[in-house]
Amino acid sequence: MIEAPISITVVMLTYNEEIHIERCLRSLQRIASKIFIVDSYSMDRTVDIAESLGAVVVQRKWKNYADQFQWGLDHCGDESEWVMRMDADEYLEPALQQEILLRLPSLTDVGGVYINRKQFFYGKWIKHGGRYPLTLLRIWRNGQGRIEQRWMDEHIILTGDARTVILDGNLVDDNLKGISFFVDKHNSYATREAVDVLNQKYNLFKKDESIKLTNDPQAKRKRLLKDGVYSKLPIALRSMFYFIFRYVFQLGFLDGGKGFIYHFMQGYWYRMLVDIKIMEIEERSDGDAVKMKQILAEEYGIKL
Repeated sequence: MIEAPISITVVMLTYNEEIHIERCLRSLQRIASKIFIVDSYSMDRTVDIAESLGAVVVQRKWKNYADQFQWGLDHCGDESEWVMRMDADEYLEPALQQEILLRLPSLTDVGGVYINRKQFFYGKWIKHGGRYPLTLLRIWRNGQGRIEQRWMDEHIILTGDARTVILDGNLVDDNLKGISFFVDKHNSYATREAVDVLNQKYNLFKKDESIKLTNDPQAKRKRLLKDGVYSKLPIALRSMFYFIFRYVFQLGFLDGGKGFIYHFMQGYWYRMLVDIKIMEIEERSDGDAVKMKQILAEEYGIKL
């Protein structure tokens, strides 16, 4: 599968991704020595397509992304020198494939590799509003990384003082499933994010504080802004502040009509939905942590 003296195991989670999976896997075939997929019992042709393209597929019941991905890391095998994180609706541009092949063999003192992500929405590259470049830690040395145990916004945590580099090429995030899927997905994301916010206030479960130990400045800065600044702003108003900052001051308006839809839905509607869920759960539970857990379990299927 691979055409260079590097070994990379790609770990991926899937559920009903037949529309994306071939595109993703074909973009990985030049660089991956193994593709390990943890599938949450897809009901379409995801598994058949993945296996026909050489991926190793196992199936496991879903809890949340962090739990599922860490299980994948623990069970993907330890033969490869590097591990890579991918989502099924993503793919690597040819220039990035070539860069990985050429550069990774020489990165002998590097523990983690950042990649630039390009976000597409209805075929439109979203270049502004703080969306590009988003540099994400996606490749790391086997055994030197694990995923942060949160319900949302999970980072890969590197162990020790590993040096990192940023590649020039792009990973593309281009989901083809349409607006109904977008709404359903972000509704689920909003619930998960509300769980993490409520946990910050009410200690519903043990927090994973490992991000404080990593030398990843971008992850630390993002978490500081989210937990230390954004979360302190007035609930329901902060989504409007964020949208204005992103759309006006970060030039999101330059992304045109489709860009407005994306920035409004992802930067305002979604963030407002998170706040509404937080407000609703707090009011219905009277701020009681035990009642919050009951509501989350009975109405959202989230057992903490």
